Parts: sequence; C-alpha cells; structure tokens
Amino acid sequence: MRFDELDLEDEILDGLYDMNFDEMTPVQEHTIPVILDGDDLIGCAQTGTGKTAAYTLPLLNRLLIEGNAENVIKAVIIVPTRELAMQIDQQFQGFSYYLPVSTTVVYGGGDGKGWDIQKRGMLMGSDVVIATPGRMIAHLQNSGIDLSHVECLILDEADRMLDMGFHDDIMKIVSQMPKERQTLLFSATLPPKIRELAKTILHAPKEVSIAISKPNESIDQSAYVCYEAQKTGIVQHLFAQPRDYKTIIFSSSKLKVKELAHTLKRMKLDVAAMHSDLEQSKREEVMLDFKNGKVSILVATDIVARGIDIEDIGLVINYDVPHDPEDYIHRIGRTGRADATGCAITFVSEEEQGKFHQIEKFIEKEVRKEPLPESVGEGPRYAPDENRGRGKGRGRGKGRTNSGSKGAPRGEKKPASATDEKEETMRASDKQRSRRHGRRRGNGEAQSPREEGATPTATPATDTPSQPSENGEHGSGRGEGNRGTRDRERNRRRRNRRRNNNNSNDSAPRQSENTPRAEEQQ
Repeated sequence: MRFDELDLEDEILDGLYDMNFDEMTPVQEHTIPVILDGDDLIGCAQTGTGKTAAYTLPLLNRLLIEGNAENVIKAVIIVPTRELAMQIDQQFQGFSYYLPVSTTVVYGGGDGKGWDIQKRGMLMGSDVVIATPGRMIAHLQNSGIDLSHVECLILDEADRMLDMGFHDDIMKIVSQMPKERQTLLFSATLPPKIRELAKTILHAPKEVSIAISKPNESIDQSAYVCYEAQKTGIVQHLFAQPRDYKTIIFSSSKLKVKELAHTLKRMKLDVAAMHSDLEQSKREEVMLDFKNGKVSILVATDIVARGIDIEDIGLVINYDVPHDPEDYIHRIGRTGRADATGCAITFVSEEEQGKFHQIEKFIEKEVRKEPLPESVGEGPRYAPDENRGRGKGRGRGKGRTNSGSKGAPRGEKKPASATDEKEETMRASDKQRSRRHGRRRGNGEAQSPREEGATPTATPATDTPSQPSENGEHGSGRGEGNRGTRDRERNRRRRNRRRNNNNSNDSAPRQSENTPRAEEQQ
C-alpha cells in the first residue's frame, strides 16, 4: 500500500516524496489508519519495521489540521534512551519540513544550558515533546511544565522502559495529563507487565501485532563456538581485511567494550566505543561519526541495541551471548533493516552454550555454526545440554561448594580428604566462636564484631572504658549501624558501674590525715 492512498495532508505527502517514502511497511499499513481514526492502540512489531513513522505521520497530520493557537504542548512521546529521542526528533524534522510544527527533545546528561533550552521550549508551547522519563519528571517538579492540554501520548519501546524501572515515572507523567486523550503504546514484545500497563492508561485499545519477536529473515545468522580466550583472536581474523560496510560489536560489559575498542585501534581500524560512561557530548559525537562513515566499527553495550536506525550496517557481532533472547533480536536487528540484507555473528563460549540454545529455541531456528579460524586453534564441542549450568550465577555467590570456597575445576573431583579436613576445621572454628559468644553473654556484655578477632584478656569490670573522641563522635560506632549502638550501651554500663563504685567509696568513713596508718601503729 502506498502513502498517497492514505488520507494525509498534501504537506506531509510532499515531505514523504522528498524523502523517497513510497510504499508502507506492514506495521505502518495496519496502524496508521487506526491512529487517524483517533483510537487508542497497542502496536507490537519487531525492530526495524518502521514503527516511528507509523505514529509520527498521523500525529503530524492531526497537528496540521487542528493547529496550536494557544501555544501549549499537544503531544508527548516517552522513550527509554536519549539516543532514541534524538533520532525520533530527526525524523520529525524530515517529515514536517513543510509544516509549521515545533518539537522539543528532553533528556538528561547535558549542562545547565541544555536544561534551559528544554525548559524554554516547553514553556513556550512546543507542539511535540520527545522525552526520557527521568528528565521529564525533573522538569515537571522544577520548571512548572503544564501537560493539561496534551491530546496524544505515545510510549515507544515500552517494554524496554519497564525493564529499566520507569513504570512509576511513566505513571507520574500520565497523572499530569487529561484523561480524555489518545494513547499509543508501541513495543517489540507484549509481556504481562505491558498488558497491565495498557489496562491502566489505555481506553479500549485496538491491537496490531506484526511478526512478534522473530529476527528479520534477511539477516544471515551464524555463530562461532569457542573458548572465552579465543574471542579476541576471532575478531582480529574477521577484520584482517578491510570491509566496505559499517559494523557494530555488542558486549554486555563496559570493560570489555573499552578493551576491545583498544585492541581494534591497535590494528589501525576506524573504531569507536559507545557506553554509558561517556559524557553526552561525546556520545553524540561518536554516533554522528558512525552515521557519517568517519567510524566504521562501533563497539557498544546494549545502549544502542534498540531504536537506533543507521544505514549501511552490514555486520553485527555479539561478542557475548545476550542474557535475554529478546535482546538478541534487538541486537541483530541493527542490520538488515527495511529491504537491506545483513549478517549477524555470535561468539558462544563454553559457559554461554546454554543461553544460546535458549535463543535458538526462542527464534525457532538452529543457527549455523562456523568452523574456527586456524589461527585461534580448536574450540569446544557444542553441547548445550552438558554445559547448561556452567557460568550461571557468576558474581552472585553460586557455583560454589557448601563451605563457601570455590569448587574444583571442571572435570576434576576434589580429594575427599581435603574436603573432610576443611569441613572439620570449619566445624571446630564454629564451636570455638560459639563458646566465646556464650562467655560474652554470661558476662552480660555484647562484644562488637570488630573485637571478636582480638585476643581476649581478663579485664575487670571497673577498668577505664574507651573514651569518645573530642568532637563527641563515637569512634567505632559512627556509620556502623547497630554495632555502634551496642558499643555505646556497653560503655554506658561501664561508666555507671564506675560511678556506683565511686559513690560507695565516698560513703565510707575517711581517715584523718593525723591518724597513723595501721602499719605505723604496729
């Protein structure tokens, strides 16, 4: 179906013509008529299918017909990341080239000047506000922004926003808007939490689902089954020869992103790193260089896995297997967009085989396993059922023995004598601590955890207690919670006992200075 078959104003059709937009994608064909009719909508479609234009075009058509004589905010678009907000604003600028429509982009990470520009744009009545939830809340609390005239609310990448913990922020923003409005919710997936949100803020919505959570068929998917230490060598092999298209390498760790970018720079490649530690100005510079072709390889975290539309991305590499199958779809969805083709390669270490097998089940396709380059040697066998439990819980205290020590290496059994000896030692240590703890209770004193490791000494109850510091702060208790409270109570009891002893001594009859001592009388 063609755009000129829709009931859109001529100014919008002129902009589409100049941008070479002729045929609609399936999601646009099914959602635009519903939005033009004024109904609420739940749109579910995979990434790269043209969701942004699906709600941008009917919104611009509405703004052009109704106008904005009162200079108030008429529409709000909430998105999870600043990169997506800026990209949507760029599309608005293109589609509204012949329209008197204004937009304001609201996101964090900038300086005071950026805050003032955002505040001024909203107070002057920008037609459309494109915002991240946290920054919008800050402006509502501090800038006196009025959302009482909003007629259209759009939530883009709603599942991602809920995953990032923005549910409460979204509800606060919605509470500032009139109940009579059109609400559009777009998401790549429809988990139960999305449907619960839709019941709360949408009214009798229509639902459009296009190819839910399945990768684009134009993407050639493959994988290297390797050891973790072989991944860098595979990357060096892949980029030994120059490539004439852009590449994104995804990693789940900021540290790996930095290290891998450094390795590729040493190979004299045009590479840049993209992660959340970068300042906003640097992030914008990196994305602009990547779009313009100044940088051909972008090493990034999942910060650019959703909603980023950049042309000529021919290859996506998953340096780590994503934790969630849907994240895999969003990552590889950066290539093969629209009618283009692309390649997606995933490095699967021994510990990640179970996660990758779950991805294959989710997409209902067995991904082709490529042989490793000779330069890196042989890799492990792909046996996800055998390696299902490996790597789970790393950094969370799992994968350890009951004694709390690290388990034996894979394929080896720890000698029984070593285990028995360690357990016996721990049992003896526990008994010794219990006896010490019991003695402390018997003495009516609660010794602080800091003192447990000290060598016990026989100290009379009337010994001089540790004095507080000159500034009135308790040296050991400050910032230590209940432990500091126990220390103060113990010292208070000791002081009381000293006072009682002193009082009893004062009440005893005193000898005159002229009275000879007992030894002298004898």
